[in-house]
Amino acid sequence: MKIAVLSDTHGLLRQEVLEQIESCDALIHAGDIGSQRIIDEIFIHLKPRVPVYFVRGNNDGVWDCHLLKCQRFTLSGVNFCVVHEKKDVPWNLEETQIVIYGHTHKYEEREKEGRLWLNPGSCGEKRFFDAPSMALLYLEDGKWRVEKVEI
Repeated sequence: MKIAVLSDTHGLLRQEVLEQIESCDALIHAGDIGSQRIIDEIFIHLKPRVPVYFVRGNNDGVWDCHLLKCQRFTLSGVNFCVVHEKKDVPWNLEETQIVIYGHTHKYEEREKEGRLWLNPGSCGEKRFFDAPSMALLYLEDGKWRVEKVEI
């Protein structure tokens, strides 16, 4: 399973990101989406019936009141927890194997105690010193591999 992992689009969905998500089997957006238009555009570029998960970011507005601050779900037998800000990760991660967060606009990928912690960086407007980025997460037989994609 190939999963697109995005964060911090802030209302800008680059063509390079759209090209990446077209071949994905699922999509996760870790907040600061920017508008409903971004969500609609993402759906246009995905394959039919692809699971999609969005969480609300600190800069998202009234339009996103239907989005949760934290989502837990399972894809391909792997348990996820997704938040926008790392401080909002629940204390009890139970069976969570992958934690995804955004907010800092800086790519981070690390494993701690057998759990993957992944921040795909920001794929919206360039901020700070890092190049815009996203991640592609590959799941197979309960194992994962991450690919950083600089935009």
